[in-house]
Amino acid sequence: MIRTFDGKIPKIADSAYINEFSYIVGDVEIGEDSSVWPGAVLRADFGRINVGKNVHIEDNVVIHGTGGVEIGDNVIIGHSAVFHGKKIGNNVLIGMNATVLHDVEINDRCVIAGGSVVLEGMKIPDESFIAGVPAKIKGKISDDLEIWIDSEMMRNSYGELSKKYKKLGL
Repeated sequence: MIRTFDGKIPKIADSAYINEFSYIVGDVEIGEDSSVWPGAVLRADFGRINVGKNVHIEDNVVIHGTGGVEIGDNVIIGHSAVFHGKKIGNNVLIGMNATVLHDVEINDRCVIAGGSVVLEGMKIPDESFIAGVPAKIKGKISDDLEIWIDSEMMRNSYGELSKKYKKLGL
């Protein structure tokens, strides 16, 4: 479901896949080859949400920020994650059921472990692995985590799957 709010109409690239059971409202822009899956909510009523290219927002994700949200390219936001931060850089994975609170900034090539709770205002440097409740920087991303932020792997998984769903009209 795509809705206008306060005169702001979501702008969605033609190549993006938007599931009919997602909810996108207000000042939202979604880039090329991105996907938004069932139950996901992108609510831009307090500030703009800008989603880059090849971003995959999985089922039941909530994205809502008070001062706007900037999401880079080649990002996966896992099932049921909540993002209320400011920024997600390029080539980032936010794991399933992770919660990212107000004003968090995640730089490039980071992995946020599933179930983590990233506390308000945290600034996460490039190539960080974050985990825990509350979340802490555990170190640099390892070789086995690197596959999750490799843009070619993402294009070949969710990118291809979203194209198939779009072609089938699902």
